[in-house]
Formats: sequence, C-alpha cells, structure tokens
Amino acid sequence: MIKFDGEIMIIEKKSKFLGYLLFCQTEDEIKNALTFLKQEHKKATHICWAGRLKSPFYEKAVDDGEPNGTAGRPILNVLQKKEMQNVAIFVVRYFGGVKLGAGGLVRAYSKVAGELVK
Repeated sequence: MIKFDGEIMIIEKKSKFLGYLLFCQTEDEIKNALTFLKQEHKKATHICWAGRLKSPFYEKAVDDGEPNGTAGRPILNVLQKKEMQNVAIFVVRYFGGVKLGAGGLVRAYSKVAGELVK
C-alpha cells in the first residue's frame, strides 16, 4: 500500500483522470508507486507520470502510450514551473470513448497536475 500525498479526479469528455501526488526521495519510491498503481488500475488505458528529484538530479516524463509529449511532459512542466523537487505526479486515465486530441490531452494532464500542486 502506497500513501499518496494528494489525490484528485477530473472528468473530461467522459474520460476519467485520477491524479496522485507523491513526495519522495528516491527513484525506487517512484517505481514502487508506479507498480502499485498498475496493480490497482489494471483496466486503465494509460498511467502517465513525471517526477523530479533534487539529489541525485533526476527528471523523467512518461506518456505511457499517449501521443508523444501530450501527457508526461505537461505534468513535468507543472512541476518545473512550481520549482518542485522530490516529487512525482501520476495520472491514471480511463478512456471514455471520446478522443480529446493532442491539445485536449495536454490541457487535461496539465489541469490534473496543476490541481494537485495548488
């Protein structure tokens, strides 16, 4: 069981986006949280995420099958703009049958991340 530091749900055009915030110190903590979410959300369409660690320096953004740059990068951009470190944001998406397009995906993933770090 992973204890997340924040959770949110947003629905965009029938797709459900579940956001999870994790304050962490190591890459292993991020990997463990991702493994946990994959077990909890086996039927999810995508689990996109981004993380930043201060020392050793680490930044990663993962789109998990979404079009390149439409999920992980927008999440990472939110963390960078807020100058947050030692943190990861995961967004689990359940596809609702309506395509959002690249712009819609960027807005949705950015919105989830932004709400988590308010």
